[in-house]
Amino acid sequence: MAYQSINPFTNQVEKTFENTTDEELEQTLTTAHQLYLDWRKYNDLEERKRQILKLGQILRERRVEYATVMSKEMGKLISEAEGEVDLCASFCDYYAAHADEFLQPKIIVTTSGRAKVLKQSLGILVAVEPWNFPFYQIARVFIPNFIVGNPMILKDASNCPASAQAFADAVKEAGAPAGSLTNLFLSYDQVNKAIADKRVAGSLTNLFLSYDQVNKAIADKRVAGVCLTGSERGGATVAKEAGANLKKSTLELGGNDAFIILDDADWDLVEKVAPAARLYNAGQVCTSSKRFIVLEKDYDRFLKMMKDAFSKVKMGDPLDPLTTLAPLSSKKAKEKLQQQVATAVENGAKVYYGNKPVDMEGQFFMPTILTDITPDNPIFDTEMFGPVASVYKVSSEEEAIELANNSSYGLGNTIFSNDSEHAERVAAKIETGMSWINAGWASLPELPFGGVKNSGYGRELSSYGIDEFTNKHLIYEVRQ
Repeated sequence: MAYQSINPFTNQVEKTFENTTDEELEQTLTTAHQLYLDWRKYNDLEERKRQILKLGQILRERRVEYATVMSKEMGKLISEAEGEVDLCASFCDYYAAHADEFLQPKIIVTTSGRAKVLKQSLGILVAVEPWNFPFYQIARVFIPNFIVGNPMILKDASNCPASAQAFADAVKEAGAPAGSLTNLFLSYDQVNKAIADKRVAGSLTNLFLSYDQVNKAIADKRVAGVCLTGSERGGATVAKEAGANLKKSTLELGGNDAFIILDDADWDLVEKVAPAARLYNAGQVCTSSKRFIVLEKDYDRFLKMMKDAFSKVKMGDPLDPLTTLAPLSSKKAKEKLQQQVATAVENGAKVYYGNKPVDMEGQFFMPTILTDITPDNPIFDTEMFGPVASVYKVSSEEEAIELANNSSYGLGNTIFSNDSEHAERVAAKIETGMSWINAGWASLPELPFGGVKNSGYGRELSSYGIDEFTNKHLIYEVRQ
């Protein structure tokens, strides 16, 4: 089936992209593998730094153009899309500035001789990325690996082909060699085949692949590894194929992040942050706060505050600066969220606000607040990807921590307290990969990103992200 770009506001097909053929996939693998070999031979780090800085310049110069593509394709507010482009440009600056530091050999102190560890590229990587941040998700994995010297084959979400192609074209315009990033429209079988290929590594190649082709790519002996951001199901499938072919993988999967309000929280700050923590990007963020955990004494106050904020949103055209809540990314996403809320209510949850049809064209979903979700409710441990807040009442801080940890997910959490040391002590007890204190989720190039439990494994961004797909090569000379 062809990749289609469907505007979730107008429901109109913007553009159609035909799937990548197996022959095109093979040619991509060959080109990317040769690029990997050339980079290993000539060590063109300085040239890659110049190219990545040029990419940042292109992103800034054409931010409105790129933001508009994203808004039309998956419904993101234009202001949020412009911010996403800016963030990607900051990744370029960061990795160009720190490349030498991150990749320099590490001296190992030993009394038996001389030893050091080199950080070397591994080869072609296959990246399977989602639609909710069309540029950011690609930039997060591509830029550090480009600096390392790992070419990348991209299989992006089937509903965001234009965004993925725009990013890949910007990489090419920046002067990156053929094979740096290749965007392919692949099937998952093709991806798995590529992952199994021992050559897997172009700078960035965007292919329109089927899932069969994804598997085919994973299996290719030229491929060194795979990085996926997506669902648990997709992660399990890719990890299985990668494991069967002894390929390294990193997975950033779903989240059901807790927003914990401690007894000493600053309520002016809570009221400013909490609604946006759920509604940003129409609630379609893995790390957005989804479970709000509030002490009994503050429960009614919090519900009223959230209701007031949710009732003031303005739904409309994502390209209109006055719009504050965009449509969901697709009809499928809306229908899934509707079914999840229905399941929650059928099993005892109460609707405090929302859950009413929106009389507008487009895939809009009314902001909704659910309460009384018990552990036996199927939705208790389910990620709801949209503007639905689940609010829980607890009697103590200990109960709040226990509830936050009662989840198969472990991506992030947010803690509000006026006492930083208190907040840090609580954060250390939460079983997640990331904790934010007195703020909603944030992503910066210098901060590692990733989770534990069913939220995946491995880290992206910062020095941790650049380390994931490097060969830590020990050079040891024994003292005679």
